[in-house]
Amino acid sequence: MGYRQISVTVLFLCLFQFSDNTVVSSVVEEKGTVLVYGRAAVGTIDEDFICATLDWWPPQKCDYGTCAWDHASILNLDLNNTILQNAIKGGTLQDLVIYETPDQKQPCLPFTQNSSLLFGYTQGCLSLRRWNELNAFFRKTGAKVIFGLNALSGRSIKPNGEAVGAWDYTNAESFIQYIVQNNHTIDGWELGNELCGSGVGARVAANQYAIDTVALRNIVNRVYKNVSPIPLVIGPGGFFEATWFTEYFNKTENSLDATTRHIYNLGPGVDTHLIEKILNPSYLDQEAITFRSLKNIIKNSSTKAVAWVGESGGAYNSGRNLVSNAFVYSFWYLDQLGMASIYDTKTYCRQSLIGGNYGLLNTTNFTPNPDYYSALIWRTLMGRKALFTSFSGIKKIRSYTHCARQSKGITVLLMNLDNTTTVVATVELNNTFSLRHAKHRKSSQKREISQLPWVSNGEIQREEYHLTAMDGNLHSQTMLLNGNALQISSTGDIPPLEPIHVNSTEPITIAPYSIVFVHMRTVVVPACA
Repeated sequence: MGYRQISVTVLFLCLFQFSDNTVVSSVVEEKGTVLVYGRAAVGTIDEDFICATLDWWPPQKCDYGTCAWDHASILNLDLNNTILQNAIKGGTLQDLVIYETPDQKQPCLPFTQNSSLLFGYTQGCLSLRRWNELNAFFRKTGAKVIFGLNALSGRSIKPNGEAVGAWDYTNAESFIQYIVQNNHTIDGWELGNELCGSGVGARVAANQYAIDTVALRNIVNRVYKNVSPIPLVIGPGGFFEATWFTEYFNKTENSLDATTRHIYNLGPGVDTHLIEKILNPSYLDQEAITFRSLKNIIKNSSTKAVAWVGESGGAYNSGRNLVSNAFVYSFWYLDQLGMASIYDTKTYCRQSLIGGNYGLLNTTNFTPNPDYYSALIWRTLMGRKALFTSFSGIKKIRSYTHCARQSKGITVLLMNLDNTTTVVATVELNNTFSLRHAKHRKSSQKREISQLPWVSNGEIQREEYHLTAMDGNLHSQTMLLNGNALQISSTGDIPPLEPIHVNSTEPITIAPYSIVFVHMRTVVVPACA
């Protein structure tokens, strides 16, 4: 699953086999209604909700005969690439990493393959020279950084995968001290990767993990005693198991600021049925069970921690070429962002920014894949407050609404997973709302269910962003915005995201296999006022 070491805040079936070309020739039209509950937010996300991960995997990392990582590792990524820098402006090896520090006596060596060892690699080292390069890169791009620490240090691994002993934090503490002494900025320290519950390759009991998390909190408090702000303490960075997480929360007391879990709900990248899963609303709905369970456990425990998705790539073992780096994946990705929001998930980290077949950027030439633009449009339009939204009509429409990021209005996200049906939708609000017109300064009050729009003089317009695949091909790595291909400029600049303006009296049209963001500046509900 290839784990995130550093989280960079950026700024993103039917029952038959698809051919490479999914152009629809016969389309039917159905009406539908989007119902937005605007009295109060159902969930709230952080300002830096969208984030992406960088990993440690070397070029030799291969899955199912395909080596998809190239030079996309933290240790060898070209930090001077203009596209990479502009993109940001706009599990596994973590627990085998040591950090070079001024007082370190052993040599700082890279990972090397060894199939007889845990995860198939020897211990690797992050050199101070490379860290200083990374720090300069993060400062230049304005990225916020979460750094994952090796949590296996000092433990022995039994044949059954059980990790025995306490965390040896000597090397980690030395590295943290180096960070502070040199005025480098880390926004959060996360302990471990995929060691909770049943673990991946190894596992640590909840009680011991809690003890280790408290130790990390004590280190952070001590080293940052005269420094502000103090970074977050984050954990455990693995797959959710209710019993394990419940014990962990209760025993970390107030030491934990955010809890991270991983999501690979689509299964292995080698699965030939990934698209069927992505386009199946019932399959997508299954992940809500885990979101809901974690939210309830946090609510009923003594922890002060908030929920994060610390790593999510959908399909594990590096994803699948022309699926997880193609247009079709935006249906899964945006649905995850919407679902996470309504369950009060504060941050959602995509695996990966670059690397594997699920990177937001192409591994070899750094050009953005479709999901990068999906993340960028989300970041541009969707505000912090999520509103409960339902859709009445065909079952293959996914709908989410947030208070708008750019106004006091709302932004509605609609996704059509059907290949033959165009949906023409109206938006209705319940409870009290206010409809404002910036020019005339008018407002009206209405209660219960209210259909939009009420103004028919043509003066009020909404902004629409229609996302489709090039040539209607779901496997395409080119995304169209309102019919125009999204492509970087010759100088490596990210293209502007230009909406179309639609009279507010018109219904919203969602074409087959399309995604639509609708920004309604003049529709102000109590939750967003």
